[in-house]
Amino acid sequence: METDLYLPVKRYLESLGLTVKGEVKGCDLVGLSDGEPELLVIGELKSAFTLELVLQAVDRTAVADEVWLAVAASKRGRGREGDPRVKKLCRFLGFGLIAVTLTGLIEVIVEPAPWKPRRDGRRRSRIVEEFRRRRGDPILGGSTRLPQMTAYRQQALTIADALRCGPLRPRDLKPIAPDAAKILQADVYGWFERVERGIYRLTDGGSAALLTWAAYLPSDKPAAA
Repeated sequence: METDLYLPVKRYLESLGLTVKGEVKGCDLVGLSDGEPELLVIGELKSAFTLELVLQAVDRTAVADEVWLAVAASKRGRGREGDPRVKKLCRFLGFGLIAVTLTGLIEVIVEPAPWKPRRDGRRRSRIVEEFRRRRGDPILGGSTRLPQMTAYRQQALTIADALRCGPLRPRDLKPIAPDAAKILQADVYGWFERVERGIYRLTDGGSAALLTWAAYLPSDKPAAA
């Protein structure tokens, strides 16, 4: 029960120099510091980490200097409080996160602090590159159970479409597929087969793929050289 979390969290916040009281104006826990400037800390208690807990805490940000979330620690350490995404969410929102064991021990998982995100330049550049290389908008957002129509797959299909007329060299395909040489050599999908040095043809798998993905083939595709 949430009430089982109260005393351990109260004792911890009091050790930080706060005076703590429960159930103040709808808040599970309120801590107030002495002196100036006055620090108002609000804590919300739940038996498990839930969306409702986060929403309650978000509502408290308008009045609190610090917001703490406290949850019961899972018995085997596999609860959501240990999920890296949960930790990142708390850091993003500036919330503290505490796990309380059955014996009343406190584990501070995240300290409350303003979040300063570290930019992932490599990941960002990959997203931008994929966006720019993709032709049109071939897949509806949210289609997680379907194979993704990536820029790579689009080029592979363009190559397969050109090869159905007969074997070609990578340089013949470069005007319509800039990565033709890499795609033919890697043959990720099993659609291509090398006939002789520098010449490739379409496999039965490639022909089947053209039928499967027919709706995604460009209608105004330029001819290969």
